Amino acid sequence: MFSKRSRYRNLEQVEATDDRGQQVVAIKLRALGEPVAKPAKVTQGDQLDVISERRYSDGARYWHIADANSELEAAALLTEPARIIKVPER
Repeated sequence: MFSKRSRYRNLEQVEATDDRGQQVVAIKLRALGEPVAKPAKVTQGDQLDVISERRYSDGARYWHIADANSELEAAALLTEPARIIKVPER
């Protein structure tokens, strides 16, 4: 269902009922600890995959950065120039 590099790959799947009464498969929430991270200043035009490529040599690991911060939508991390975000070490 998920690629081998997905953060959801090994999480437990559960059945749930959506707003229309239909059964759907959902992923249980992951417990996230406080990451070891360095602060990084957002600049105009930044993209999480580009930051991830620079930090980890893998643009697909952008979700490590998203998980380290408190935004529900990862793209919201980059909307405010000069904002300081956390970029994990790993």
